[in-house]
Amino acid sequence: MSSLPVATPQQTGRWLFGQLRTRRLDLAITVAAGLIAATASVVPVTALGRLVDLVRDGSSASALLPIAVMVAAAAVIGGVAAGATTTLVSRLGERILATLREQTVGIALRLPATVLDRAGRGDLLSRVGADVAAIGTATAEVLPTVISAAFLGILSVTAMFGLDWRLGLAGLASLPLYLVALRWYLPRSAPVYARERTAIGERSQLLMESLQGVRTVHAYRLEERHLAGVDGASARARDLSIGVFTLFTRFVGRINRAELVGLATILAAGFWFVRSGWVTVGETAATAVLFHRLFNPIGMILFTFDEIQEAGAGLARLVGVGTLAVAPAGTVQLNRTDLTLSNVCYAYDERVQVLRDINLRVAPGERVALVGSTGAGKTTVASIAAGILRPQCGTASAAGTPVDELAPGVVAIVSQETHVFAGPLIEDVRLARPHAPASSVRSALATVGALDWASALPDGLDTQVGEGGHPLTAAQGQQLALARLVLLDPAVAILDEATAEAGSAGARALEESALAATRGRTTLLVAHRLTQAASADRIVVLEHGAVLEEGTHDELVAAGGRYAELWQAWQSRT
Repeated sequence: MSSLPVATPQQTGRWLFGQLRTRRLDLAITVAAGLIAATASVVPVTALGRLVDLVRDGSSASALLPIAVMVAAAAVIGGVAAGATTTLVSRLGERILATLREQTVGIALRLPATVLDRAGRGDLLSRVGADVAAIGTATAEVLPTVISAAFLGILSVTAMFGLDWRLGLAGLASLPLYLVALRWYLPRSAPVYARERTAIGERSQLLMESLQGVRTVHAYRLEERHLAGVDGASARARDLSIGVFTLFTRFVGRINRAELVGLATILAAGFWFVRSGWVTVGETAATAVLFHRLFNPIGMILFTFDEIQEAGAGLARLVGVGTLAVAPAGTVQLNRTDLTLSNVCYAYDERVQVLRDINLRVAPGERVALVGSTGAGKTTVASIAAGILRPQCGTASAAGTPVDELAPGVVAIVSQETHVFAGPLIEDVRLARPHAPASSVRSALATVGALDWASALPDGLDTQVGEGGHPLTAAQGQQLALARLVLLDPAVAILDEATAEAGSAGARALEESALAATRGRTTLLVAHRLTQAASADRIVVLEHGAVLEEGTHDELVAAGGRYAELWQAWQSRT
């Protein structure tokens, strides 16, 4: 299994800066608010230095009044600006995250099914779930703190140099130690954080597979094996989390040493500078306080660094989905048309040959049934005809236009695995045409024979169905899918065993629904029940990925070939 790609730091940076460029005004306002808040926070400290010098010089009490007013004004302005900065940073970050989330989901929905099958849906779910949550937490709680701390650090260093360049240089004595600590920590921690996010994705994949296949797990008594797999994946994620925390604590120790060296250097150098008459006691005191105040912003950044790294790893994984090539949606509109597969071949993973030299044409308005034993390639043919899969060779086209160039809605497929979405039943049908009037929805339901039971629901067509709503039978779910097909009104309809879930009791009714939904349309039908095939205009028999026979029901039965064998076996069952 190959996971979805992860963006490189360069790709992630380019994407992020591209998003910021499209929001220049929001970014400028946010930066301005942050600078005002940081400046207002530095003003009281520099005023403290001035206060110390005034007291040493024996100034009157009235000389202290302007300083008090300045400190009070700075406190008010700083509080307002700090609050605005937090709000603006969170809003900017959430908007960028919303764009990224929508981009990721949009690409995922347009990816070929084979890509997701190879990567595992757990990997994608962990990205749009756990990774988005990590970035959202960092955006709402961590990023505003980090940005405010960064502004405060920059302004504090600037103020130190503003007091006296010699004191500023003394404060920078600790800079090499900070850089050495970062140089030690970053190369070690970043790969571990990336492996941690991957481990979480693997754990999600195992959990999802176990839950989706819970009946099979129970049937074969595989509970312990699956639990062991989940435990192993959880243990790997846990060990990686402990590993990065261990690195972080060692990193904090190195930072503390840098702080000690920096503060000691300022105090020692300040004492010498005051004795030499180069600076005042107030300037030295203000510089020491400014440097000491850097402990808090630096600490804020450090103590949230694991969350920043985690969010960065999640961001790279989400941006990585955006690097996948997705073909643009087609634009060619067609009404009544044919469907043609010419010399089509297909192999899964380029190893297992499924289809070989398939040539098939469905004339406008014709109904063609595909039959064959399990594994013959029927579903693969239907998926290629619908544009879900792309053949390794040959073409699938309608009126000479490749199916992937057709506008959405020209070709529609109804599969065996239908899904009833949570919400009002009428909106479930409207998925095909979101703005369709209620009368059109009722007409579509009536066409497939579902209007009576739908109207009899507790709230009629407004009844909540799907997860947590009114339960529907498998046959009713299939009828909803067929009603969507009618409402969409495609030129070409493809039914991939769309009546297989009905069971013997509702099979006949559902077959009639399928026949009504496709009447007059160019239809390719993968027939689970041979009674459906018998009513088709033409039958194509597939075996081992190749067309074995072709003709009407009567012709193929009379020929005594593979279809006749299948029909005889079907008759003996019924």
